[in-house]
Amino acid sequence: MLPSPAPLSNSDFREEVCMIELSIYSSIANPPRGDNLDRCMEEAVQEAEAAEAAGFAGFFVGEHHQDKDGFLPSPFVVLAAIAARTSRIRVGTAVLLLPLHHPVRVAEDAAVLDIVSGGRTVLGIGLGYQDADFRAAGIDRRERVPRFEESVAILRQAWTGEPVRHRGRSFEIDGVRVTPPPLQKPGIPVWVGGWVPAAVERAGRLGDALVLGPSFTLEENRALADRYRAAAEAAGRVPQLVLMRDAWVADSFEQAARIYGPEVSAAYGYYWRNGAAAFRGFASEAELRFENIWKDRIIAGAPETCIAEFKRWSDALGVNSFILRLRHAHSGGPPHREIMTAIERFGRDVIPHL
Repeated sequence: MLPSPAPLSNSDFREEVCMIELSIYSSIANPPRGDNLDRCMEEAVQEAEAAEAAGFAGFFVGEHHQDKDGFLPSPFVVLAAIAARTSRIRVGTAVLLLPLHHPVRVAEDAAVLDIVSGGRTVLGIGLGYQDADFRAAGIDRRERVPRFEESVAILRQAWTGEPVRHRGRSFEIDGVRVTPPPLQKPGIPVWVGGWVPAAVERAGRLGDALVLGPSFTLEENRALADRYRAAAEAAGRVPQLVLMRDAWVADSFEQAARIYGPEVSAAYGYYWRNGAAAFRGFASEAELRFENIWKDRIIAGAPETCIAEFKRWSDALGVNSFILRLRHAHSGGPPHREIMTAIERFGRDVIPHL
């Protein structure tokens, strides 16, 4: 049996409002062959509708290419569908693989999504790490950092409505005007995903926020957050931290582990096989069982446990925005009905106490 977190009393979590917001990230895929993706996408839209009704702040999707499970290659299209069936929550990428794209096209697509959504778009961007993504776009992976940094500068220019002029290693643009501009002024928020020191420092220099990944422990994230804040302050930016977490609310920790544990283990096994830094301390994929990985990584259990854990992470890292990863690409689950139940339960029993 898995060891449960220590029982909590009412004194273990504060009742006053501390302004913590929760959003959802959904991996839209259906392993192993990508069958019935029309159903998967409709389920994701329904989950976004439920998230808005439950009081979540946003709904995010990612990007990959050439995956046999159908992992989403066109996030803006799905986000437009979500925007059409919601009215309040943010809609965003977490993350768009920016080096794969021409920045003028990204600026246009994001601006149109911002108009469709009524000014609710967040552009979360990352470097990318899978060779298949770069092969699909015909991009040399070794060029991803200069392409990324130049692209951010071009996006900022493009959303002003003024002609873009840029001459760099990766792009040359002379007088191109992006129309229509986004509704948000001076532009769409740019959140930068990063899990390693160089990436979080880049986020501090270039981004409006850093999105930390779901797999590092609190102390590992603290070190990254400190690097990010130092870089942001050196660049004259106000640091904003967003934390992605694997999370599940249920009647008990044991129930959460039974429903959610296999999905997280499948995801972490994928990361281990691809050399992710968060799992280098594990000798084999077999060690990535839920009982070995949940502590200080995964927020799971009864509502009072989840409330206390969100507040613990918030206090320790100075973060008030969490993105919860409920649906996992590497397993395709948990099932839609379980996700809808968890969303409703977060809204009823957790969010009001944050």
